[in-house]
Amino acid sequence: MEARWIAYCQALKNPMPKVIMYTTGFCPYCKMAESLLRSKGVEVIEKIRIDLEPDQRVEMMDKTGRRTVPQIYIDGHHVGGYDDLTQLDRKGELVALLAM
Repeated sequence: MEARWIAYCQALKNPMPKVIMYTTGFCPYCKMAESLLRSKGVEVIEKIRIDLEPDQRVEMMDKTGRRTVPQIYIDGHHVGGYDDLTQLDRKGELVALLAM
């Protein structure tokens, strides 16, 4: 019980950053990005389905200058797509970004 309490208290001090992912229901790179983020401890990913909400696609393109999914934000910082996410992971920078 004590270990769980310590973990809970640490989570309150250092909560996971907010992760937002523009996605579609059929994108394999979106699923791989989600899997990578979850493997790093991310429990909550806000998904914006641009295939169901066309206005969100326009917003995504305006904000990112990109047309492809996924487009990932971590605490308001635009990370980019799946390739960008994996590059951050390979360089060891993803964990630091998630620990903000």
